[in-house]
Amino acid sequence: MDPLRGLGMPRIPGFGELLSLLQTQTEALAQLPRTLSDLNGTVRELTEATTKAHATIASAQRIAERLEDLVDELEEPVRALKPGIERVGRVLDDPVVDTVPDTLRRIQQDLVPLIHGLRVAQDRVGSVTGLLRRRPRDGDEDG
Repeated sequence: MDPLRGLGMPRIPGFGELLSLLQTQTEALAQLPRTLSDLNGTVRELTEATTKAHATIASAQRIAERLEDLVDELEEPVRALKPGIERVGRVLDDPVVDTVPDTLRRIQQDLVPLIHGLRVAQDRVGSVTGLLRRRPRDGDEDG
């Protein structure tokens, strides 16, 4: 039993405790080179990652600058298209546009056969008039 224990005085460690502290310190010192080597490797990896990040950021900056140039170049022509696109939108919103496919279908069904018939008739009339032109008239045998 320590006679100075309740008087607020620090306790003096015994020989066993001193040996335990020295052993703990020796083990920590023995692991120090490995710890420093691990720390060194980690710092190297961090340096490599930082270098790659720097290169990636520089590349992203170049891409951003190129995109900004493209946007600047395209902005004016695209803005110039806006009124025309709005007019086209208004035209396409017109309900009449919905009838265009049906109208085209009716033209295909009704007018195309009629036009074909007119062409056939025109060819026949052309053939008949060609025959009449070649045939000499009864009163025109001289010339």
